[in-house]
Amino acid sequence: MTANTYIRSVMDMLKSKIGEYIERSGYRRDYIAKRIGVSYRQLAKYIAGDSFPTVPKLFALAQLLGCKVDDLYEYEEKY
Repeated sequence: MTANTYIRSVMDMLKSKIGEYIERSGYRRDYIAKRIGVSYRQLAKYIAGDSFPTVPKLFALAQLLGCKVDDLYEYEEKY
């Protein structure tokens, strides 16, 4: 298994919980997108799990939402 294949398989097992934390925060999605420097569409991709934020954006998002970076994704083992 190549490094890229391994990374892709791990990424496929991550379930985004960003949407849940945004709902709890009471902030609007457009506000959050603007604060972390992404488009509304890009934030929607993060929420859906179609794309992943860069590490600095992930930390900014966690800080804004009042949680830890670990809280924003759940690892789902697939057999």
